[in-house]
Amino acid sequence: MGNKTERLTTRVLERLAKELPEGAEVWDSEEPGYHVRAGKRGLSLRVSYYNLSGKRRVQTLGRYGVGNMTAAKGRKDAAEVLGIVAQGGDPRAVMEEAKSEEKRQQQQTLGAYLDGPYTVTQRRKKDGTATLQRIRRAFVDWLDKPMSEIARGDVERWQGEREAKGEAHSTSRRHLGALKTLLAHAAERHVIPTNPLARISLQRPAMSDEEMAEQASQRRYLEAEEVEALFAGLAAYQDNKRIQRRSSRAHGKAYLPDLDGLAYVDHVAPFITLMYFTGFRPGDLFGLRWDHVNLAFRTVRKVVEKTAHHRPEPQTFPLSTAAVDVLKTWHQQQGEPKTGLVFPSGRNGKRMDKKAMQKPWATVRKLAGLPGDLLLYSLRHNFASQLVMAGVDLLTVSKLMAHADIQTTIKYYAHLRPDHSRDAVETFVKLAPGHDSAADQAAQEGPGVIEHPGAIHIGNH
Repeated sequence: MGNKTERLTTRVLERLAKELPEGAEVWDSEEPGYHVRAGKRGLSLRVSYYNLSGKRRVQTLGRYGVGNMTAAKGRKDAAEVLGIVAQGGDPRAVMEEAKSEEKRQQQQTLGAYLDGPYTVTQRRKKDGTATLQRIRRAFVDWLDKPMSEIARGDVERWQGEREAKGEAHSTSRRHLGALKTLLAHAAERHVIPTNPLARISLQRPAMSDEEMAEQASQRRYLEAEEVEALFAGLAAYQDNKRIQRRSSRAHGKAYLPDLDGLAYVDHVAPFITLMYFTGFRPGDLFGLRWDHVNLAFRTVRKVVEKTAHHRPEPQTFPLSTAAVDVLKTWHQQQGEPKTGLVFPSGRNGKRMDKKAMQKPWATVRKLAGLPGDLLLYSLRHNFASQLVMAGVDLLTVSKLMAHADIQTTIKYYAHLRPDHSRDAVETFVKLAPGHDSAADQAAQEGPGVIEHPGAIHIGNH
């Protein structure tokens, strides 16, 4: 051909970008037809070929260094063009069709992707249907919007609208998190170039005094008298159920089972008691199966549902004597099943709804005379708090709580630790020459560690 040839590597292209005069071409020494041409706006990577009619055609692949066009990609695209030619195809038509498809995918709307590929993915998950509904309801005005066009400004306006409607910040954050997961799913499958919201988060509004008080009340432990009241409330709940059943059986419903001979009138008392003694999340008790429970070894081994997406392997949790007693009694009462849910729905035998314990907990709380803002989830916080206050190390507590990161345990519970640092410095003082034992005794009797009145030993109730 008489043309200048070189192997068009990254190093060569970088040099040619500086040296090659406008209009000049350099052909690749390995891939026939693949060459570079210098222009006013840089180097164009191109492929020269002959179509079926014998006419020479030139296909421009792109400008070097623009977008994702690299030396490696240029060589790969050139090989694909020449492959199409060898099979008797028209590379220009194929590439134009590919570009059209890419543009179509980039313009795919949120609603279309939600109803299509993402529905298929979410239906394989336990809460997939709820996730689809969450996105559809929270972003109803965005369903006709191309996913790649969703931007920070849209999120900021959306957050303002949700706040104006009185939506809690935590709820808005969950909505946005679900949407970001969908967009990441689309980006991973190259439906859109990137997740447009990957680095975008909601602005946290200032908390009101009421909100701060509410948050403090939710993440707390139970005082000793509250624990006594809790178990008294559970006993009252069971007594009331038995009284109601005796009345029903005496007034024409003798077919109903007698509850007087049962340890538990229903699932409520064993569920709440087990949560108290294990610190398990409600969701993990809803999903707890007899397959997960080993009463002989006093353990539960299961996947923690909240962290299953990044830690899918089962974790083993030791059970206290009190927790084992609850499970043994409930197991016997249920006919000693070997499989199935530990706490199935009384209506259909399937997994209970995540809100199934709200009304029973409200009833027990009222019978116990406990504060109206005390959440069922507080039993989990109580479990961790009491362990920490009893001197159990944070790593052990973190494992028992199934925290994905010990930093979570430190963040919420480290402040409850006994003041070991004071004991440490007093120990050092005792080693000093001429140490005054009387002064040491006074220091120990002075303002040191004060046992919190709410500290109780897990397993005493």
